[in-house]
Amino acid sequence: MKELYTGKLYWPVTLNDTREYPPLRDNKKVQVAVIGGGMSGAICAAELVKSGLSTVLLERGQVAGGSTSANTGLLQFCNDIMLCDLIDQIGERDAQTFYKACKVAVESLEKTASSLSVDVGFKRRSSLYYASTEQELPKLKKEYAALKACGFDVEFWSPEQIESHFPFRKSGAIVTHGDAEINPFQFVNGVADAAANAGLDIHENTDIIAHDTLPSGLHVLRTAEGFEIEAEHVVYAVGYEPEELKGRLIKANLNRSFVIVTEIQKNLQSWHEHCLVWETARPYLYMRTTLDGRVIVGGLDEETEQPIHSDKVRRKHSEKLLDQLKALFPQLQAPVEFEWSATFGESRDNLPFIGADPTWSNVYYCLGYGGNGTVYSMIAAGLLGCLIHGETHPLVDIIKLERPSLTSV
Repeated sequence: MKELYTGKLYWPVTLNDTREYPPLRDNKKVQVAVIGGGMSGAICAAELVKSGLSTVLLERGQVAGGSTSANTGLLQFCNDIMLCDLIDQIGERDAQTFYKACKVAVESLEKTASSLSVDVGFKRRSSLYYASTEQELPKLKKEYAALKACGFDVEFWSPEQIESHFPFRKSGAIVTHGDAEINPFQFVNGVADAAANAGLDIHENTDIIAHDTLPSGLHVLRTAEGFEIEAEHVVYAVGYEPEELKGRLIKANLNRSFVIVTEIQKNLQSWHEHCLVWETARPYLYMRTTLDGRVIVGGLDEETEQPIHSDKVRRKHSEKLLDQLKALFPQLQAPVEFEWSATFGESRDNLPFIGADPTWSNVYYCLGYGGNGTVYSMIAAGLLGCLIHGETHPLVDIIKLERPSLTSV
């Protein structure tokens, strides 16, 4: 199993009682088998059950125990790749279609969160996207124009407007409305629990070691303990672990990122409307507040996938993140309480990998590479549901695994 993070995580301490699911101990026949119990797998499996398909969710470890625990919970319709750049890459129509789908996905996440019997920390937020340097201001203005032309609710703030709302001054910023934040650990556990009550069959500590296809076209999955699942369709929602796809379909880079969570701050009044904050530099700094008054800060991405094991080295990165936070919000003095280093995947064309295997009938992938992984997971649930039901979806050709935009990278 790939090591996805090291350090002390925050989200798991916010949920004391999580539901346990038994390992698979008998053979099963289902319409759909979903492999992976993180954000992507849980949302997809829940939507498939809701659509009337008999579905089993198979997780090697524990539900929400992988990358979900290291997710920082920012939900934004804007992406790591600016809309203006995506237009240059895939054309205006497809770029706008993708961005609008991300906006709809945030709305769908809100509906899902509100349908749960537990509070998962979903809150609507606006985002402040500021120019890291004066030189990046023209590009930011171009992005604002692209977002405005696409119909999004956005504003462009001058240095004076930024300074009147925050304790820092930048040369310009886009303010986007319609974003949100969430507790990803609580959300995935809540979705899984509700789906299990609705008929989803979930098995933790169930490692799939073989996948064969019968002459009939049915798929047979075998566990490490020798049990078998016969399924008409198989969905791989395995985060950053699809080793068998590297070099064949997936053109992606696995990096590592760093995150800190402060102790509860005494004074967050200078943080305008608890906005999500990020910047134009790449790799970028990003931050948000929590419902209990902490601040989460992430960034300092490095081009290696292995999380840092040295507490001393990781602490140096944490100190840099804290310094960057204090440079923007000097009145925030609470020290770091949680810190971690985690694997972070990015596709080379900055789009997720969602869709059917081009050479393996009725096998699908939900790999939400990029900073908008939770948003991509919700997109995947709808798209894969359409494919399995034999229906069309407007994003199929844009984010499929063999899409044209990967041929030039």
